[in-house]
Amino acid sequence: MDNKLLLNSAIELKRLMEKKEISPVELTAAALQRIEETNEKTNAFITVCAEKALEDAKKVESKILKGEKIGLMAGIPTSIKDMEPVKGVRHTKGSLSHKDVIAEQDQICVERIKNEDGIILGKTNCCEFGHSGTTENKLGEPTKNPWDLNYTSGGSSGGAAASVASSITPVAQASDGGGSTRIPASFCGLFGMIATTGRIPRRNVGDLNWLPVNYSRIGPLSWYVEDTALMLQTISGNHPEAEALTIKSHVPNFLKDIKKNTLKDKKIGWSYNLGSRYIDPEIKKITESKVKVFEELGANVEELKFNMNLNDLEKPLHEHVMFALSYCTNYQYLKDNPNNLMPHVKNTILRGKEVTGEQYLKGLAKLNEFTNYVDSIFNDYDFIITPTMAISPHKFDEKPVIENERIKILKLNYEQIFENNNYDYSSWNFVLLQMTSPFNWSGNPAATLPCGFTSSNLPVGLQIIAPKEKEVELLQASWAFENISSWHNIRPKI
Repeated sequence: MDNKLLLNSAIELKRLMEKKEISPVELTAAALQRIEETNEKTNAFITVCAEKALEDAKKVESKILKGEKIGLMAGIPTSIKDMEPVKGVRHTKGSLSHKDVIAEQDQICVERIKNEDGIILGKTNCCEFGHSGTTENKLGEPTKNPWDLNYTSGGSSGGAAASVASSITPVAQASDGGGSTRIPASFCGLFGMIATTGRIPRRNVGDLNWLPVNYSRIGPLSWYVEDTALMLQTISGNHPEAEALTIKSHVPNFLKDIKKNTLKDKKIGWSYNLGSRYIDPEIKKITESKVKVFEELGANVEELKFNMNLNDLEKPLHEHVMFALSYCTNYQYLKDNPNNLMPHVKNTILRGKEVTGEQYLKGLAKLNEFTNYVDSIFNDYDFIITPTMAISPHKFDEKPVIENERIKILKLNYEQIFENNNYDYSSWNFVLLQMTSPFNWSGNPAATLPCGFTSSNLPVGLQIIAPKEKEVELLQASWAFENISSWHNIRPKI
């Protein structure tokens, strides 16, 4: 079967299916064959639902042949990150503690993809409970980067990114609580986006869904900006069973005006380190050169002076707010069998137990202060642009750390990664989350754009951040950048 078919955008594939030039069954079969060709190399998928996918593709094909109305994602092969439940399918959350769980209900985004005739090929790999910027867990091999199989694909949505980068699916569902969509998208040379907090709901399943803080957001990653807009349109909007922070207002049309270059005379604040972060010099050089593209598109770019020290916020916003939440959510796994857990996850839960009420409340106050500060930046700027990542992809037995205010790569052995270390969620991930997590804290929509390659031929991403609920403008700016770039013409040979 010709794999060139899978190089097309989801938008183009849907057009070809509507014109009956290709069939949903043919496309789904090609995607499943591509999984067979690549998954032993990348470990992108943890569960494949081949029979159900082909069955669903036949239903879409029947609709097309009968001239019936089809959904937004009709016939498009996609995947669900294994952090979200798909009814009747294994739901591991990347954890040994969850390895035999079968989901009893669809997540809202899954329900909507199904309702819009999308074809779910299976569940993509993730790290345990989404608590890492790389994708390793105790269920099997780590997820590898299709550009170089010796390197990580990033995380926690590493399987989703590896799937799209391997040309299995044009678009994949991911999620991001500190960078977990943007990190793997950047490491794998893709477009990845999170919308405003609350734009895409999860199902309200308990008391913790009423908390005033939720850094984690579901969002797409894809080769093409339009394909992300397509999935965003599919899964956005309020729902009767949605969690508390869901945006109740009308969902805009993300696809309608996406190809308008609206950047003329827009004001963009560029910062290579947000004032205090530690950036690899090569990443700084590559991203700094690509910011000029926005000037070519008519925008005015100037240096942004970021006036809050982000490193000082790590303790109140990550260690106090997030660790307390991790303890409340996951303490039962620690009680049942702590040896099942990755060491940094176990350490995070234990440290979350020690967070005091005073620390948690002060963390919430500092979070509101920071959110208000970021909001104030957009009184002066239309967008913020930064590097997505402080470093390029690293190898599986390596860990980036900060020593003497510089990034250093440590070698780790199997025991240090999987059995015993003293890291927690924040310290395990600090270098990887430096540029992405602040905008989880603030709630702003943010995207990563492929912008070049390192001297080792590994992808580099440029991050663009917009004011809250300005996803349309973010997509338009991203499409304008994409339109004069050539990242779609360069794909990994896998």
